[in-house]
Amino acid sequence: MKTGLPKQFLELAGEPILVRTLVQVLGVDGLVQVVIALPGAHIPMAKSLLESRSWRFPVDCVRGGPNRQESVRRALAHARSDADLILVHDAVRPLCDPGLMNRVLDAARTTGAAVPVIPATETIQRVSRRGRILSTPPREELYAVQTPQCFRARILESSLDRARAAGFQGTDESSIVRWAGHPVTAVPGAENNIKITHPADLKLAELMLKESSASAGKVSTMIRVGQGIDYHRLVEGRRLTLGGVHVPFEKGLEGHSDADVLTHAVCDALLGAAAMGDIGQHFPDTDPAHRDRPSLEFLGVIRLKLLEAGWIVRNVDAVLVAEKPKIAAFVPEMRRRIAESLGIQREQVSVKATTTEGMNAEGHGDGISAQAVALIERQ
Repeated sequence: MKTGLPKQFLELAGEPILVRTLVQVLGVDGLVQVVIALPGAHIPMAKSLLESRSWRFPVDCVRGGPNRQESVRRALAHARSDADLILVHDAVRPLCDPGLMNRVLDAARTTGAAVPVIPATETIQRVSRRGRILSTPPREELYAVQTPQCFRARILESSLDRARAAGFQGTDESSIVRWAGHPVTAVPGAENNIKITHPADLKLAELMLKESSASAGKVSTMIRVGQGIDYHRLVEGRRLTLGGVHVPFEKGLEGHSDADVLTHAVCDALLGAAAMGDIGQHFPDTDPAHRDRPSLEFLGVIRLKLLEAGWIVRNVDAVLVAEKPKIAAFVPEMRRRIAESLGIQREQVSVKATTTEGMNAEGHGDGISAQAVALIERQ
């Protein structure tokens, strides 16, 4: 680039490339830690940039090695010991969207190793050092490999150790893992997942960002929002269940199932977002099979219905309206159970509580209501 600055610190539309890349990484499901490998002389600059922001995950900087392979090995040694899957991503691929990252992640979770690829669009030739064409590989078999590349931690670690001991140098992590005898799955990559290598790449990335910003205001069928609301009376002789959690109280909610008003509101929000009706259509109170049934089971079924229709849940925000009982102590477990039923992270579920200051049925202690908003995205 001939700028005097490492590429990851160059500005892209007013933000350092490294920061833009990390912002995209925010959307990775189940993320627990980020480790950045870079030359020791540049660590203070990176830390200064990172400390000026608030991240929802630990971000650590480690001194890299003389080549990519050794840098990844050192970064992996600094990763949490309980991390099951490792994503290796170029810091200078700032336009890689979380959807692609999660596709690679899902594939690696199933097969152990996965990389995003895009098909070659031009004829590729093998050329000798003297400039003579040696052969023309079939273009339908040729793909450009991108990042992030994802691997089971044990597979990547053992492959890097074996390569180091044998003196093998791979061009990327997937070549090392394949050399070590592990199959690697190819996942469709993205044309806009460009790597900033030349000055023209930086200009192209800026154009892509402008185009993305210009279209951000347009209505997209890829994202849907739904709203749910539910009410139940408080009666004696019933167990009180909210968000799948038993809340000790002298009364419970009246209903055919466990009458979990919070979960019912979330169910309707999700069904509404996908235009798939409401909870009563899918789980009628005339069906004996649903008598006293845990509502979290309804949520699990709805998740599968959404997946079959091509939707994934991105987040849920819910509020309980009740004068009594106080539920603050139970909120973390409610979030965990709802997230578990939906196959998402707890950080993607919000549960709040409020009162009506003594007004309405909730304020008089006659019942509890709940409202929820859900965001879903087309796979």
